Amino acid sequence: MGVEGGMKCVKFLLFFFNFIFWLCGLALVVVGVLVQVGLHKTLMMKNASASGPAIVLIAVGVVIFFIAFFGCCGAWKENHCMVATFTVLLVLVILVEIAAVIAGYVFRNKLTDVVQDSLKNMISDYENGTAEFQHSLDKLQEDLKCCGFNGSSDWKDFSSDKKSVPDSCCVKVTPKCGVGAMTDAAKVHQEGCGEALVAYLKKNMLWVIVAAIVIAVLQIMGIAFACLLMRGIRSGYEVM
Repeated sequence: MGVEGGMKCVKFLLFFFNFIFWLCGLALVVVGVLVQVGLHKTLMMKNASASGPAIVLIAVGVVIFFIAFFGCCGAWKENHCMVATFTVLLVLVILVEIAAVIAGYVFRNKLTDVVQDSLKNMISDYENGTAEFQHSLDKLQEDLKCCGFNGSSDWKDFSSDKKSVPDSCCVKVTPKCGVGAMTDAAKVHQEGCGEALVAYLKKNMLWVIVAAIVIAVLQIMGIAFACLLMRGIRSGYEVM
């Protein structure tokens, strides 16, 4: 009876784990969609490679969603085949995640290049861009308190006087505050958005790492519980 009670506990732990895992998959899909929509409204819209992380999030979320569904059904029905399939798929996901982490580390220095190309495209296309496009860059400069890519001088072609910048570059944003104030540090931010944006993205990568560690722990626990349950099912223990 002790083993039966222990296996019953493992069964419900595996079911609970997969329910949490299912929610994580759903959350990744939602976050991926929001990131993708955001990228198409902001600086990354011109760079196809920038959509990669969002697409990966959506893909991983969908895969995790269905794997967790397999795990939940297998645990609840005590189906050895479904639990075994769940375990194999989860191991494959972990291997893919390890490969993704390695690839991310190898190509981490390309982040600056992506940001640089995207911002330069936005600055050159600002004048003829749509109102939504202009608002995206204005919001970026206001939020990060920066101007241009390398500095305010990147806006030298913004107006005919070669001395004006968008109002979003101003320390205190007011209508026409950027007219003739390109080099006035008291009125206009002189720091470029390139370094500020890269620093912002790297800072937020910490949360991605934390989330990845949490998911990895859940995955390892899921594999352990699944192996225990499979052994119980194969041994013929009644766990209901």
